[in-house]
Amino acid sequence: MSLRIQAGREAGRISAFIDKTVHEAHAGGVLVGLSGGIDSAVVGALCVKALSKDRVLAVLMPSDHTPREDLEDARMLADTWRVRREEIPISGIVDGIIGSTKAEGTRIAKANVQARVRMVILYYRANSLGYLVAGTGDRSEGLLGYYTKWGDGGVDLLPIAHLYKTQVRELGMFLGIPKSVVEKPASPQLWPGQKATDEIPANYDSLDVALHYLYDLKVRPAEAAAKARLPLRVVKKVLEMHASTEHKRKLPPSLSSA
Repeated sequence: MSLRIQAGREAGRISAFIDKTVHEAHAGGVLVGLSGGIDSAVVGALCVKALSKDRVLAVLMPSDHTPREDLEDARMLADTWRVRREEIPISGIVDGIIGSTKAEGTRIAKANVQARVRMVILYYRANSLGYLVAGTGDRSEGLLGYYTKWGDGGVDLLPIAHLYKTQVRELGMFLGIPKSVVEKPASPQLWPGQKATDEIPANYDSLDVALHYLYDLKVRPAEAAAKARLPLRVVKKVLEMHASTEHKRKLPPSLSSA
C-alpha cells in the first residue's frame, strides 16, 4: 500500500499554514531546532519558503555525543538556506542540572533532560525575538509517543505532524534536501549510538502502513498486520506504545476535565 503524497501541493499547504500561524500570533518569525535529521530539515525548508530567510533562525544545540556528520549537515542546511544560525552546546547545562540533584537517574531520565534543555533554549531565544518555536515532530512519532513530553513536544506549531515519516522523506526529496539527509537513519541522538529502530517495533516503511490502517482507516490489528506485512505481535506493540503515551497527546488531567 502506498502512502505517496502530492509533494508540491503539500509544500504549498504547509507553507500557507506556517505563514498564517505566525501572522495570527503577531510574531516576527520562527525558530527551528536544526538537528541534521530529515524532520527538522523539512520544517526548516518550509519555514524559509513560507516566511523568507530573514524571518527564520536555525538553532543548533549539539551535545558531546552528537555525531559530527549531524552537526555538519545542520550547518550545511542553514547555510544553504542563508538563514541566521546559532550554535549552543548543551552538555554543560545538562550536566549541571543532573549534578545539582545529587541523585543517580536512569538513562531515559537523563536523555529527557537534554530534550527539555533544548526546549528551554529555544523558548528563551524565541521570547527574546518575538518569534514562535516551530516543532519538528511527525505523525509516526506522534502516534507512537516517540518524543519527550515538554521537550521536543513543547512547541508553538507543528507543520509536519500530519505526515508519516516516509511522507516527510518524500517531501524532503521534493524540497531539494540532500539525499544523505533524507535517507539518514532516524535517531533522537539522546545517547551515544542511539537508533530509532532499537526502540520502535519496526522500520518506518512498514510501521507507517500499520499506523495508517490502525488510526486512519480504523481496521482491526490483524488486518493492519497483514497490510503492513508485519507479525501481529509487532502491531500489538504499536497499540501498546500508543496507549501508554496517550498522556503526551492530551493536556494534563484536572478536576475541570474529569
